[in-house]
Amino acid sequence: GIQGIVDAYHQILPQTQLYGPTNFSPINHVASCMNSGVEIPNFLMLSHVFQQYFILLIITDGEITDLDQTRQAIVNASKLPMAIIIVAVGEA
Repeated sequence: GIQGIVDAYHQILPQTQLYGPTNFSPINHVASCMNSGVEIPNFLMLSHVFQQYFILLIITDGEITDLDQTRQAIVNASKLPMAIIIVAVGEA
């Protein structure tokens, strides 16, 4: 559940280097892979087996620099059985 996500975030954060720019439009790649049945890279997958529904959780510490492309990517993905959750942390 949610606590598992929070615990995983706290565990990985000390090992993570945060940097910019913050580009989200590669969501298009995830959406097109799901639509075509192409295997999505492991680092983008929450589950290695596609089920009925997919959740893409993005945790960011920066301001989105490609907002127009991100908006279009989300619109494109809206036809798929998936939710996109964007969580902002920090001061950006």
